[in-house]
Amino acid sequence: MTRRHLTLLCIAALALSWPWLPEFTVTLFSYIALYSLVAAGLVMLTGVGGMTSFGQAAFVAVGAYATAWVCTSPTAAAALGGVVPAPLLPWVGLLFGLLLTFLVAWGLGAITLKLSGHYLPLCTIAWGLSLYFLFGNLEFLGGQTGITGVPALTVFGVSLASPRALGPLIWAVLLLALWALHNLLDSREGRAVRALKSGRVMAESMGVDTARYRVKVFVLAALLAALSGWLYAHLQRFVNPTPFNINIGIEYLFMAVVGGSGHLWGAVLGATLITLVKEQLQDLLPKLLGASGNFEVIVFGLLMLFVLQRFAEGLWPTLARVSGRFLKPQPVKPAKAIAALDARTLPAAGELLLEADRVTKRFGGLVANNAVAMTLKAGEVHALIGPNGAGKSTFFNMISGVDDPTEGEVRLLGAAMTGKPSRDFAARGLGRTFQHVRLLGNRSVLENVALGAHRRGHRGWIASMLRLDRAEEAALLAEARRQIERCGLGAHADAPAASLALGQQRVVEIARALAGQPAALLLDEPAAGLRHLEKQALAELLSQLRAEGLGILVVEHDMEFVMNLADRITVLEFGAVIAEGTPAQVQSNPRVLDAYLGGSDEEPMAVTA
Repeated sequence: MTRRHLTLLCIAALALSWPWLPEFTVTLFSYIALYSLVAAGLVMLTGVGGMTSFGQAAFVAVGAYATAWVCTSPTAAAALGGVVPAPLLPWVGLLFGLLLTFLVAWGLGAITLKLSGHYLPLCTIAWGLSLYFLFGNLEFLGGQTGITGVPALTVFGVSLASPRALGPLIWAVLLLALWALHNLLDSREGRAVRALKSGRVMAESMGVDTARYRVKVFVLAALLAALSGWLYAHLQRFVNPTPFNINIGIEYLFMAVVGGSGHLWGAVLGATLITLVKEQLQDLLPKLLGASGNFEVIVFGLLMLFVLQRFAEGLWPTLARVSGRFLKPQPVKPAKAIAALDARTLPAAGELLLEADRVTKRFGGLVANNAVAMTLKAGEVHALIGPNGAGKSTFFNMISGVDDPTEGEVRLLGAAMTGKPSRDFAARGLGRTFQHVRLLGNRSVLENVALGAHRRGHRGWIASMLRLDRAEEAALLAEARRQIERCGLGAHADAPAASLALGQQRVVEIARALAGQPAALLLDEPAAGLRHLEKQALAELLSQLRAEGLGILVVEHDMEFVMNLADRITVLEFGAVIAEGTPAQVQSNPRVLDAYLGGSDEEPMAVTA
């Protein structure tokens, strides 16, 4: 039995037992599904995207109040002009609620998500409270009293007035949402979303517009919350501000974290546990303590401490590991078709790829780079060397779009790139690695490398959710596997990237850069951590890439590796160029010997075959 079989078995068991469950249990299960829908959005937002929000209850309120107002307000009835029959009003309320949520979430996200660290969750608390008090003070929404008389949903003439009738629809919506979110994460777009949490600089260098993706994830989580609010309004048939306060927003986050904030099914597990525990504690604690009050909040706090101490990733990963001993892995079906990816024609050998024209970078009074000029041509390996603190990393970041120069200009394939983000460098044909390895450690080597080919695909979120991107996804994974095998790591393609040695992780970064089919390849200390034979294999790979027409810029401290590989070398000292030329010319330059290679009285380093 596989996990998919077990999931289908549990869904079937719930469906078959639903008609015979007690009314209270049916209502409780319905609420679990509603909470799970919001928690699933928080998994995408917080666990996967790395953005903490305490304000999701406000978006639940938007969905609930929108449909309640459309269904009960004379103003809404007059605006619709009696064209829409009464049974269809809730569905108009759904569309209105989703549209309103989209606009509010996009506006809030565009402002809020520019913040980072603890400022972001504090800001979500602020606007969550603001929206809560706004709903409670608007006269046309009933103020603190709320809106009564919300009609029941009607589907094909069948009224869903009771929880037993509406519950299956709520669970169907939840399961469809989980299926769509799973498909999204298992796609090109999903890899970009996963990179938001810990690899935004890396993702930008792979061509991902991280600011836009953060807003899109924020809006997606808000829409799921609004959908839950719409269903809640027609389940309760009454809406007031109380169920949407900041405490409820914190409970939603509890559900995601306790269940497993990085796992979609963890949202269902967390919602189930929190709802059941809360229900039991509300009856049990007053009896034990002899007084009434919100004592369950104290227990929730202790529960969070226990879970974070014992199960840092939530309960779902532990449950998955235990069940994995008894369940077979899901077989991978081969793709029925493979789409053609965007391909780049490499420039002719000797053509100018990258040019830095008197690039200067100042940090206050410190000059990190002073009028540095350098070029990179197609079909050559150009090495950038210098002692520690010479400004190599600063210069590397400026010519790859991570930083902007204070003065000077950077041109890539003839286009001025100064002031443009690193994703534009990637789009124009630049690939790069990092001095400190930047990989998605919990994801496979294959997924990490496929992220490098992000710009070679074009399918969007809707196509990914509906699995209409399978041909393109198969092509991206096939390209990623080809580059992995080309770099000698074929045996590790399906292993988590964090399980590899540091030297192998650097090679994974090279494979990821190659997956984007760059014209210019920038490597930051690629040989660091490699053993002798691994360095030889890397040198052979880079020589092959040079023969294919790539221009390769290498920043490296291993002089033997550099001298035997580079066609040209530029030497930096204190942020300025002190020498440039062939390896032999650089080795015999007195300034280089004094500054870097140990002194002019020493013999030049021999170039070995």
